[in-house]
Amino acid sequence: MSDPTTTAPKFNPGTLRWLREPLLHFLLIGGAVFALDHVVNGAGDQEAAIVVNAAVDQEALRVFKEARGREPNPDELYALRRIWLDNEILYREGLALQMDKGDKAIKDRVIFKALTMINAGLKPVQADDTKLREWFEANRVKYDEPARYDFQEAVVAGDTSEAAMRDFAASLNTGKARDVQAGLRAFEGRPHANIVQSYGVEFAAELETMPPGQWRAMRHGDGWRVMMVDAIKPGKPASYEDLRGVVLRDWTDRMMAEQRTEAVRSLAKKYPVKYEVTTP
Repeated sequence: MSDPTTTAPKFNPGTLRWLREPLLHFLLIGGAVFALDHVVNGAGDQEAAIVVNAAVDQEALRVFKEARGREPNPDELYALRRIWLDNEILYREGLALQMDKGDKAIKDRVIFKALTMINAGLKPVQADDTKLREWFEANRVKYDEPARYDFQEAVVAGDTSEAAMRDFAASLNTGKARDVQAGLRAFEGRPHANIVQSYGVEFAAELETMPPGQWRAMRHGDGWRVMMVDAIKPGKPASYEDLRGVVLRDWTDRMMAEQRTEAVRSLAKKYPVKYEVTTP
């Protein structure tokens, strides 16, 4: 038997905060990634090896790109494979326990039944203020109110070369704007994460250090944009006392998710797993 936790390509879990609860991914991402059973692994033969191959990657890439608008990075691709494998294991467990009665052709229901069985066996978790405060401090980014930025973009419909955009930004700052066909986009209350998602890390870092009220030409990918920050609203640290109930709920959810993950990893040892993909 192959242990998929040791035969799979390595990855950096610190970069995958959006994939911390692998047993819930079937519900979060949808069934498309996990609908390859008949193509990849036959029609539910529990004795056959689970094969993680190019077909799994192709469908995972398609679903991820439709949801995120970009290709997954190597760590994200590894995590998508892990999601698929976790759900395949749950599916086979469900078939082994005859949970497919009445639902043989509906894979997600079989997986859900197997997951429900695992949930029933989880141990209740207990928390005290020491544990919760430690969790709160380690995850402050989730609870603190972030700084928010109001900014504008002058959208030029014409020459967008570096020289032209720098010249246009300078003319806006002097109040003597050239006769350029341009539109204006205004953004209000955007936090750092939102700016990064829209423009990228480097662009966000430069935008956030700009003095308010000054137009500037900024490189974005292979092109240039003209931007101005209007106002910055400082962030506000969260109070543990005010959010204790929320923190308790989040901590409990995480602890139970870790138990679910451990349970599926234990089940995985029962199944041979064959990788026909290389490390991305």
